[in-house]
Amino acid sequence: MILEQKVNNKTNPIIPYGHQWIDETDIQAVVDVLRSDWLTTGPKVAEFEQAVADYAGAKYAVAVSSGTAALHAAMHAVGVGPGDEVILPPMTFVATANSVVFQGATPVFADVDPDTLLINPAEVESKITDRTKAIIAVDYAGQPCDYNALRDIAKRHGLILVADACHSLGAQFKGRNVGTLADLSVFSFHPVKHITTGEGGMVVTDEAKFAEKMRRFRNHGITSDHHQRRSQGSWYYEMADLGYNYRITDIQCALGISQLRKLPGWLKRRREIARHYDEAFAEIPAIKPLDVKPDVYHAYHLYVCQIDSTKLNIDRDAIFKKLHAKGIGVNVHYIPVHLHPFYRNCFATKPGLCIAAEAAYERLISLPMFPEMTGQDINAVISSFKNILLK
Repeated sequence: MILEQKVNNKTNPIIPYGHQWIDETDIQAVVDVLRSDWLTTGPKVAEFEQAVADYAGAKYAVAVSSGTAALHAAMHAVGVGPGDEVILPPMTFVATANSVVFQGATPVFADVDPDTLLINPAEVESKITDRTKAIIAVDYAGQPCDYNALRDIAKRHGLILVADACHSLGAQFKGRNVGTLADLSVFSFHPVKHITTGEGGMVVTDEAKFAEKMRRFRNHGITSDHHQRRSQGSWYYEMADLGYNYRITDIQCALGISQLRKLPGWLKRRREIARHYDEAFAEIPAIKPLDVKPDVYHAYHLYVCQIDSTKLNIDRDAIFKKLHAKGIGVNVHYIPVHLHPFYRNCFATKPGLCIAAEAAYERLISLPMFPEMTGQDINAVISSFKNILLK
């Protein structure tokens, strides 16, 4: 699956770090909706919600316009607001922390385990104060966090546990599906994720009260949508809360339904690719893939390595540039959130706050990982990476 990019007006082949897989069944599903009466707030939204709820094993699902909107809706649903604190890891995309800030609350960063880059439960417990409202666990790269430990902490302190599962749709922890491990679980359907709706997100939960609040929140805080009013023969509606236009379209949901049917096969392929990488790098001391716990089924949204530059004649940044020059679209996930200028300026965060995450950031590199990768693609990534490291 080699794509092309323009660099200095030249077309270069590149294997991206992630990529959607769209086939004719997906296209037909979208076309069918385009020819229907409902393009948004129609029957495909509820159908997609039910399909994801069933897949995850949750009672309720609420679809929204993006993973960020899903995180925001979750924070609203559990009542996060001014004066509250929410504990989360710094090794995540900024949207996780931003969703807390959107609600006027304060994100509190708890460091990660240096081997998995998942939030460290002991660090979580050390950050709890009388202002703590919730914990957001991030299933970094597709590996579920230690939900037994986190649930125990949340229960003892009367906190809400939210899973940012945007990397882990289809993963399992101790035989339980992601989507059943926290009070609310958030998924993303961006094109580089496990399935795509273009842009889109969803929250699953077993709590009816949370689901109802999120349905209002995605629709301006209004108690009914157009599809409901039309089916009831009514024009009347009320705005009960302050909400947003976070609605997702039937067009997107039709694509999501079609994509979800292929997810088991795609997860299997992601794990096959990871196994090829694991075997290729097992004898190279300078490359350390993230640890995978024995009691998880890893969804491999990302394949992340830590590079030990002390054992090489080259550092991570130079490796990144050389791989891109060879058409290998590696990436870095992530700059720790507390090091971004916004958080340093507005919340007085600074280097030294989360030592494990900061040290890992200097070594991280994400290799291409998507199910449409061919054997030739995988071999190209491995050989290019080895040639640069062992030169």
